[in-house]
Amino acid sequence: MISTNKRMSRSNSLFVVWILIVGLGASALAPSVYAHEVRPAYLQLTEVELAQDTTGYHILWKQPIVQDRRLPIDPVFPENCEVTDLAPPEVAAAALLYHWQTACDLSQASIHINGLTVTLTDVLVRLDRLNGESANYILRPESPTLNLAEAEAPALSYLTIGVEHLVFGIDHVLFVIGLFLFIRAPIPLLKTITAFTVAHSITLALSVLELVRLEQGPVEAIIALSILFLARELVQGRDQRSALTLGRPWVMAFIFGLLHGLGFAGALADIGLPEDDLWLSLLLFNVGIEVGQLMVIAILAIAVWLLRQIKFDRQFSYAAAWGMGCVAAYWTIDRTLLLI
Repeated sequence: MISTNKRMSRSNSLFVVWILIVGLGASALAPSVYAHEVRPAYLQLTEVELAQDTTGYHILWKQPIVQDRRLPIDPVFPENCEVTDLAPPEVAAAALLYHWQTACDLSQASIHINGLTVTLTDVLVRLDRLNGESANYILRPESPTLNLAEAEAPALSYLTIGVEHLVFGIDHVLFVIGLFLFIRAPIPLLKTITAFTVAHSITLALSVLELVRLEQGPVEAIIALSILFLARELVQGRDQRSALTLGRPWVMAFIFGLLHGLGFAGALADIGLPEDDLWLSLLLFNVGIEVGQLMVIAILAIAVWLLRQIKFDRQFSYAAAWGMGCVAAYWTIDRTLLLI
């Protein structure tokens, strides 16, 4: 029995050492790889009254900052539109803020986002008219031009952003995958996923309402560490797992869900929420996250069922845990180094 415990302890130690070696290697060999999903950009066009009974637009451009570098995307307005600075650029937590003004009627203009086609991000465009009308649009890499004279504002814009934020937020996806692989029984899995959902909904709402606010750098480093912790638990024998995951995994999911909610809030803080539609936008964004989460779980369930037919599901789970651990180790090291 002692010999068996020693072997298991040695195996656990080797797992941690191997994960750290792979993580350090990834940090050295792939410094340009982004550890987190690219934040959406935000372009707000507000119609205002100018001098001599004319109207124009104030323009707010939020350009995401990723890995201490600005994302190389820029809005391009029609050639006949003269755009001037209203104020010097500002540096926010994760974005550069530009304030411009133009006398052009942008409601009839065509706006292009340079560089968008080679990114993974989207641009949320909001148009506010003097008569109180407003509309939200989304520009994607495959369609970087918006003709405001012809475009129809898509309904549920923030729901779409929520889905994409979950699906393309690889760290959040990995945590959901880890929960799925950790708990196979339907009822306990439902309980654990619900706890994760409730937790990140709470901190998301509190952050958007500015009742709780933390720097994104430390939050994302801890999120990476949560994935590494879950990956380690997945490769443990049942008698070697921590009491937190073995007895009440929903408690573990709730605690880490609070942190992931702060990560979700970072995206909304960068793109902003319209004050007149604050609660609706927040609800749609949160629902979008849940839809994306359910999509991931459904795909996993189908994949595991297929693998079970060829008796390969156990090997898949073990390999997935090691893969999660390696990626999470790199993210933990990378995000921690960015804080130093």
